[in-house]
Amino acid sequence: MTTVDKVKQTIRDIPNFPKEGIIFKDITPLFKNPELCKEVVDQLVSDLGNTNIDVVAGIESRGFLFGTALAMRLNVPFVLIRKKGKLPYQTISHKYDLEYGSAEIEMHIDAVAPGQSVLIHDDLLATGGSASAAAELIKKQGGTVAGFNFLIELSFLDGRNLLSDYSENISTLVTY
Repeated sequence: MTTVDKVKQTIRDIPNFPKEGIIFKDITPLFKNPELCKEVVDQLVSDLGNTNIDVVAGIESRGFLFGTALAMRLNVPFVLIRKKGKLPYQTISHKYDLEYGSAEIEMHIDAVAPGQSVLIHDDLLATGGSASAAAELIKKQGGTVAGFNFLIELSFLDGRNLLSDYSENISTLVTY
């Protein structure tokens, strides 16, 4: 059985969460299986191929889970991208639109140096809003987006199309 098959069998569907009509893809059961988590990291790294990566940036909060492991495996720094007001040092921010309203994310002003090649990681690619906002933060600091890396992609939401403006290097482990 492939890693993808194992992950698909492990991810739990939660109907009507966080609101009616949504089927939430719950990755928490993965963390009960350390061997599968190692396989996931191995596969995510393998999917990157020879991509030059200086930094991995994870998007709050589930992007921290495998993003940190990716950075350690690649032997590069890990950067946190968080909701506004959650980081203690000086930050830069970027606002973006949601289906209903808007959100704002930020990162420390010294998180990415000009010219660094940054991999953006999150658990889920849906509409691409938070990942494209993360790409804008990277650009604001003079970095380049080396690519995007996700555990899950909800392909019917076309988030990949929004991200292709920043990089054609978009990898996902599991697609629904």
